[in-house]
Amino acid sequence: MNYIATIGLEVHIQIKTASKMFCSCKNSFGEPPNTLICPVCTGMPGVMPVPNKTAIVKTIMAGLMTGCDIAKFSKFDRKSYFYPDMPKNYQISQYDLPFCKNGKIHISGKAFSGAILNEKYIGITRIHLEEDVGKLNHFGRFSGIDFNRAGVPLMEIVSEPDINTPDEAYAYLTGLKEIMQYADISDCDMEKGQMRCDVNVSVRPEVQKEFGTKVEVKNLNSFRAVHRALTYEIERQIEMLKNGEKIYQETRGWNDDRGESYLMRRKESAHDYRYFPEPDLSPFIITDSEIEEIKRLLPELPAEKRKRFIRDYGVTEYDAEILTQDKFIADYFDSAVKLVSSPKTIANRIISDLLKELNDRKISITECKVKPEYLAEIVKSVSSGKITNTAGKDILSEVFNTGKEPNKIIDEKGLIQISDESSIAKIADEVISEFPSQVSEFRSGKEKVLQFLIGQVMKKTKGKANPQITAKILREKLSS
Repeated sequence: MNYIATIGLEVHIQIKTASKMFCSCKNSFGEPPNTLICPVCTGMPGVMPVPNKTAIVKTIMAGLMTGCDIAKFSKFDRKSYFYPDMPKNYQISQYDLPFCKNGKIHISGKAFSGAILNEKYIGITRIHLEEDVGKLNHFGRFSGIDFNRAGVPLMEIVSEPDINTPDEAYAYLTGLKEIMQYADISDCDMEKGQMRCDVNVSVRPEVQKEFGTKVEVKNLNSFRAVHRALTYEIERQIEMLKNGEKIYQETRGWNDDRGESYLMRRKESAHDYRYFPEPDLSPFIITDSEIEEIKRLLPELPAEKRKRFIRDYGVTEYDAEILTQDKFIADYFDSAVKLVSSPKTIANRIISDLLKELNDRKISITECKVKPEYLAEIVKSVSSGKITNTAGKDILSEVFNTGKEPNKIIDEKGLIQISDESSIAKIADEVISEFPSQVSEFRSGKEKVLQFLIGQVMKKTKGKANPQITAKILREKLSS
């Protein structure tokens, strides 16, 4: 029997603002525990929340960029629950009247697993705004609570159950992250908890129309973990159905080290949270003119940027896909490409060299010392024949380490390429006399030996000989 998986994602995204959602405390990561708190975000008696306008505007921006209907009338609600990370014993959230409803995200292209995805739209049920909770830190038998995060503006984006495979879930999350970064709504740094994801998954026999019993999986700290957890959970539920076991609606955690889910608790229903309108906040009326004003703030979408890169700069679809996966890399390319005559060369340098250096050093493009103009300088120096391609790579690494201008490094290390034919010819004569057996092999028809002889010239010149001129001179001398 074949089975169909049905997946829905609940994605929480911290909004990039100067202050928290309902108070003036700083919205910042990495500060000492419990130093960014006040009576409002810790739920002291008698305090009154004041909504953060920037957070509301950015939530509406997220809705517009995902094709949502924007509510003309919206309100906040109280969601009651009694966990130690929620100091008020309730959370100010939204229930029946969120800011955004009925959106969608387009997915297509190469999947995480390497397969090709069918072109598809994943529906978005709602985007609502709420406050984040504190963070529990565990120390063996003891736990501590850091309330710095409590009250930080948090969007919850709930998808329709339109996702059927782990690959589709991965693509949806990637598209969502791109949109949030491009609009400067959030940096979506999962290591800092700025983007968190819970998955709801059920399976059913192919002949069954109604959905199976859904299970929620939490504690997923990367897109890869989402993909692994879904793969595991789908297999687990199918195996249970095959064995005639009953699947209960429950919340499960994810152990990434063991690669398996585990039971946390039976699932609560909406009525368990006792939602009711937040009495300390008035409802919101959003006018058409305000929505039009927010529309003017919207940036170029990732899909539009990809099309522009292909159209205006002549890069391949693959290159455009890589360059636009991260907003900051796309901005970097956009800046660097204006300084050179060959956009494709800049794209190649970023994809093959710059991204490799960033990955090796485990830093982001925003922390990189290689400014766009420095990369353009290296590319122009190689293209003009001033330095060799190998020297270009070495200079790039040096700029990464020191932040020095490429031309200064070229001068300090004497890396200017030797293109004078008479100088190269002298060194070529030396190599020919030093390696007679290789010369004989070449003359007997072994073309590959030429690369060895070119390498010897490069070695003698410390990599500064022009390789094209070197090859031409050696071929002429060996053919005479």
